[in-house]
Amino acid sequence: METNTKGYKGLGMEGGIARWYAKLTRRSLPEFEQLAQRMAQGLSSGARVLEVAPGPGYFAIALAKLGNFQITGIDVSKTFVEIARKNANDAGVSVDFQQGNASRMPFADDSFDLILCRAAFKNFSEPVQALSEMQRVLRPGGRAVIIDLRRDTPRSEIDRHIDAMKAGAVNAALMKWTFRCMLLKRAYTREQFEKFITASGWQKYEIGEAPVGFEITLMK
Repeated sequence: METNTKGYKGLGMEGGIARWYAKLTRRSLPEFEQLAQRMAQGLSSGARVLEVAPGPGYFAIALAKLGNFQITGIDVSKTFVEIARKNANDAGVSVDFQQGNASRMPFADDSFDLILCRAAFKNFSEPVQALSEMQRVLRPGGRAVIIDLRRDTPRSEIDRHIDAMKAGAVNAALMKWTFRCMLLKRAYTREQFEKFITASGWQKYEIGEAPVGFEITLMK
């Protein structure tokens, strides 16, 4: 497999499909809140945090409620940026959501203490370049965390994960079809991720496995 680009250019999560996704994933707010609490550990007051592809912004907003952090989110989707900004305003928190490309981020070198990318990396058309950009904008001593689907995840685990969301019969059926016919095909194996990491110049990393995916921690 080519390690610099992939043929898939990313489904345009705009308009109605973005709003459907935002409504659906709102059901998982406790999961975002738990992740925010975990990622906040070790962050000092004033720490700068970047979420790559935040979608509706639920993680970034949950993190903003936990402390005095400077949080930025960058997403290629105009609709998601609009939704995330509204969600942050409704929640009464300050998060700088902006539109942009993960492979060419408009930030200075060594800008962030923590970077998170959740459930989006498999969709990037330039995975190695995206990893290189994360390394460039991360401060020395910082960490980048990627959480995403694993290509060899058993379908039974995916079904169990979706059923636990209690999204309703129609939404559950649509999500299962999407995972089986689209998302698993875009997801990576452990070996592919290791090649990407090496090619992008990261020296220190850990890859943990969960029932339906990876949690990869990259350290600068």
